[in-house]
Amino acid sequence: MTSGPTTPRTLADDYVSALADLDPLVSSGLGLREHEDRLPDHSPDGARARRDLAARTLAALDALERDAAGGPALTDPVEARCARLLRDRLGVEVEAYERGEHLRTVRNIFGPPQAVRGAFSLMPTATDDDWAAIGRRLHALPASYASWSRALDAGVAQGLTAAPLQVETVVGQLDAWLGSGRSWFHDLVADGPEAQRAELDAAADAAAAGVADLRAHLAGSYLPAAAGTPDAVGEDRYVFSARRVAGATIDPAATYAWGWEEYRRIQAEMVDLADRILPGATPLAAMRHLDEHGTVVEGVEEVRVWLQQMMDRAITDLDGTHFDIAEPIRNVEAMIAPPGSAAAPYYTRPSLGFVRPGRTWLPTLGRTRFPVYDLISTWYHEGVPGHHLQLAQWVHVAPSLSTFQTSVGSSSGTTEGWALYAERLVDELGYLDDEARIGYLDAQLLRAVRVVVDIGMHLGLRVPDDSPIAPGEVWTRELAERFLGAHTGSPADFVTSEVVRYLGWPGQAISYKLGERAWLEGRERARARHGEAFDLKAWHMAALSLGALGLDDLTDELAAL
Repeated sequence: MTSGPTTPRTLADDYVSALADLDPLVSSGLGLREHEDRLPDHSPDGARARRDLAARTLAALDALERDAAGGPALTDPVEARCARLLRDRLGVEVEAYERGEHLRTVRNIFGPPQAVRGAFSLMPTATDDDWAAIGRRLHALPASYASWSRALDAGVAQGLTAAPLQVETVVGQLDAWLGSGRSWFHDLVADGPEAQRAELDAAADAAAAGVADLRAHLAGSYLPAAAGTPDAVGEDRYVFSARRVAGATIDPAATYAWGWEEYRRIQAEMVDLADRILPGATPLAAMRHLDEHGTVVEGVEEVRVWLQQMMDRAITDLDGTHFDIAEPIRNVEAMIAPPGSAAAPYYTRPSLGFVRPGRTWLPTLGRTRFPVYDLISTWYHEGVPGHHLQLAQWVHVAPSLSTFQTSVGSSSGTTEGWALYAERLVDELGYLDDEARIGYLDAQLLRAVRVVVDIGMHLGLRVPDDSPIAPGEVWTRELAERFLGAHTGSPADFVTSEVVRYLGWPGQAISYKLGERAWLEGRERARARHGEAFDLKAWHMAALSLGALGLDDLTDELAAL
């Protein structure tokens, strides 16, 4: 525990320290414990312990606010922001527990089994001690997965189950991790020291057995019990989930209508650009043309190197012009995602102190040929000036804020909103030629389609009468796949994975566009307030140094800079 006067920031840091003890994935993500070899307890008891920690912290915040009424602990802007963030983020976690969400969290990305496996990708491998820790953690995997099975069984007992679609998808992922005779865990330890070969192989055997046990439980016991659970969650659960994930209190009907407006705007821009690329072509035809005749990178390692060079160039170009990029932030690594990942690229944050750098991850989905038109804006989103620049800057300024404000207190609206803003920024700065720009607009259109598809499916809304596809019909999973397939240059397996993701993680898909809207509105209000004295670089750096904010607060905070 922190000694000295209590403030929201010290309270927040005490919370993170205690949470890292309860959840070793937090410890790994932040790099708090050398050779972290534990894995989370996902059982009902483990969830209750995390809920109790959040509730105790909120009670301590209540007492602090009563005792320090009007004092610096509340009037200092950083402390006030931290207090609001604590109350919002911990409040939704307590409510999520009371709703039983921990008993039915099954999805194809960032769920309990994926998070546990992902922890191994964050572990160092430079020394014998590093490998020994990997071995110990592999041995811990079966117990962690078994604890999640107990949580799911408790959900069954209470009538709280995930949709069969999500269960079947995770079973398929587990099959991919197990492979045909050689698991992902055996590949993980293949480069370990020969002196530890027997121990590491035994650890991989244990982990693979734990995965097989989880797969058997999901397919043989849980899936029949979940039969009949609908894919969609309904308005009440959806609005809560959007607040939990995106940090935003939404009006679903208004947000759905706005999503259609964005869809129409971006679609019209794509039509004009497609005609320039291939006269008379539709946007989809123009992208199919670029698949065959556009710029292509051949080879998995080759595309990883290409993405690395792209991020390195962006850092060189943007530093000193539109951002001030501190030296430790200049290190970011392009990685290939392990088999069995969801289809979308993703980013992992650097550890505190930058012992582990930030990393971007490309799922190849078995491909060895990579048209770049749909990679360029995505890597501005994942790398620089997107996720890496924001989240690594948070690590850089963490000593002046709190660990909570620069890590576990973040929500998707602020982070994904910044990354989408970053894509728009590089377009505004002229970085995208026509080939790259149709990929950017395709990505923008996907984010707008996400808004209408995500809300539409979960709330059972109707497609507007002027829609080019299925006018007047009620959204279903099949219609969502058809709609996305007609409006994106992405392959069919990506489209399927996306729709499963939306159904399994309600409200996350809308956070991109809602967040981008907040960032853009905040910038324009700040520009109007400063007039000709507005300094975009200074605004960027001040904005990136605020740390995490709830999306409901973001625009006002950005406008005040």
